[in-house]
Amino acid sequence: MFNNLSPKITWNHNKYMNVYVGHSSSINFEDRVYRPLEKSKISDRCNLVFPHKDDKQIFDSKRFLREECDLFVAEVSEASTGLGIELGWADMFEVPVLAVYREKSEYSNSIKAVADEIKAYSGTDELINIIENKLREGDN
Repeated sequence: MFNNLSPKITWNHNKYMNVYVGHSSSINFEDRVYRPLEKSKISDRCNLVFPHKDDKQIFDSKRFLREECDLFVAEVSEASTGLGIELGWADMFEVPVLAVYREKSEYSNSIKAVADEIKAYSGTDELINIIENKLREGDN
């Protein structure tokens, strides 16, 4: 069902990998996504980009996805128009997309058209593990 021709993660090992973390603004993203990722080992090897970290400025996600992004991690447990637009841009710019969702939540079927991989997680430890595994793919 998924496109096996999707781009493989590759990056220059002399720089941090730029990982964009998209999500619905209606979830508690600070506690559920941002803080756990900031405290994980992922933050040691990647530049994690949190678009809603600074609410005072609008983040230019379109430009970032087009010019700098190596991987888009999309938390898709809840529908979001803005996230859907960003996923469309990522698809258009051929940015690899890892979609993650909380177990027992339902994501939109349209996610299947733009995500290279879709994974369920039960808690923050599993979420981190899924992302770490995806990043390891780029090491091979």
